[in-house]
Amino acid sequence: MTAGVVTGTGRVGGLVRVRKWFSKSAVQIFLVVVALFWMVPGIGLLVTSFRPLEKVAESGWWTTVTSPGQLTTDNYSNLLGNDTLVDAVINTLLIAIPSTVLPILLAAAAGYALAWIDFKGRDAVFLLIVAMLMVPLQMALIPVFRIFRTVGVSGIPAVVLFHTAFGLPFAVFLMRNYFAGLPKSLMEAARIDGASEWRIFYRIVLPLGFPAIASLAIFQFTWTWNDLLVALVFSGEQKPLMVFISNRLGQFGSGIDIISAGVFVSALVPLGIFFAFQKYFEAGLLGGSVK
Repeated sequence: MTAGVVTGTGRVGGLVRVRKWFSKSAVQIFLVVVALFWMVPGIGLLVTSFRPLEKVAESGWWTTVTSPGQLTTDNYSNLLGNDTLVDAVINTLLIAIPSTVLPILLAAAAGYALAWIDFKGRDAVFLLIVAMLMVPLQMALIPVFRIFRTVGVSGIPAVVLFHTAFGLPFAVFLMRNYFAGLPKSLMEAARIDGASEWRIFYRIVLPLGFPAIASLAIFQFTWTWNDLLVALVFSGEQKPLMVFISNRLGQFGSGIDIISAGVFVSALVPLGIFFAFQKYFEAGLLGGSVK
């Protein structure tokens, strides 16, 4: 009788394990299929970037499976062979780096103050910052352009100031939430030991907040590197990479060959930044969301 019960229990346990395995496999297969469908446009664009313009007009990118001989690097040679491309990349770096560093420094200080320094109106200030997240930057282009023209700010400094101003609300929101999740006992122990607020911020909060800083750097750098609208309005003669590619499209008609090659050229630096800070990305996003 006991043996029969044990055998029956073993069979039930085996069926449960098999069912779990099939359920898990079905989910994994579904996710793989979704990922493949999601990658199809990117793969098509990559293949198109190696096809001559006349072939692009004649047939779809999938024809390269049966005729790989049509692939060429001429699109990249034409794009990279332009002397102004180097200047455009330098201008983009001069925009993206300060537009990433400045919001991080300002947001880190503001986030620490909003999280751990008790002052009158602290919650109101934080709510105002959150409300600023709802303001679309397109609404501010013309007013800010007039202000910059009045005070004589133009070119790269104008683009950096605009990106810094509109990057700050999200940056402060992210840093404040992450810093608020740090152990309160750690701050109290530092204050008991006589540490000033600046020392606590510099020696304790910033090192512990590096995941949030890395996540913010990825977001801000990617946004400023790939920006076209703000650069078109404020950059003037100091054109960044996106404006350079846009101008090339104007010279060569529809320019699918320039679009496809330019997309992957412009994506190299943001991808490098992402993979460099990838291990901190998830921790920075989830930090402060659960206490």
